[in-house]
Amino acid sequence: MPTMQTTNLNRSEVERLVREVLTQKLRGGPTAREQHARQPSQAGGPPHPLVVNVSARHMHVKQEHLEILFGPGAKLTKLKDLYQQGEFASEQLVTVVGPRQRIIPNVRILGPMRDYTQIELSYTDGIYLGIDLPLRISGNHKDTPGCTILGPKGSLTIDKGVIRAERHVHMSTEDMSYYGVKDGDYMKLKIDGPCGVTFDRLKVRYHPKVVLEVHIDTDEGNACDLESATHMELIK
Repeated sequence: MPTMQTTNLNRSEVERLVREVLTQKLRGGPTAREQHARQPSQAGGPPHPLVVNVSARHMHVKQEHLEILFGPGAKLTKLKDLYQQGEFASEQLVTVVGPRQRIIPNVRILGPMRDYTQIELSYTDGIYLGIDLPLRISGNHKDTPGCTILGPKGSLTIDKGVIRAERHVHMSTEDMSYYGVKDGDYMKLKIDGPCGVTFDRLKVRYHPKVVLEVHIDTDEGNACDLESATHMELIK
């Protein structure tokens, strides 16, 4: 008869597995790291709790290009809200084709609609596709490469707009006053944990109505194992 082998899991492993299952079931709600970051701040602390999120590969699109990809009159349909008010992940997915004829499928479009079309990828994505990705703040497309995008109703080739997003922190007036920075300044992000790291050159981006939030890309999130972070701090 075949023998049966059993594996003893320690408490931390069991808790990790339970967290993963709950995260999947609660998809669309706040992630574990957001819940951690939203703990009440101490007296004299920052005006808003710090949230650090990984910005996975995605696309922003203008109406003209959305209709090419999804048909005349196409509109974005919301899948779930994102952290910043008014922003959302849509149900629409596209396939990105690079110059090596390699593809990345299921790239999600984020809303709301923009007046430009942009693809944001990680450094690893760029190597795979054969695209030399420039490091840019969203919307800065000068001298950026393009790519071909496939949708269910059509395809288009953009001659610019493919970037690796520069890591950044969204701040309101209150946040900038507390940290003593202004729009366009650079800060550091210190992440403690098993794979703790300090990211330099975190760009400050101002908007009066935003919620304090840091965006790093997938490569950066993997490097620091963000899910296991025990403490996060902005340093001027």
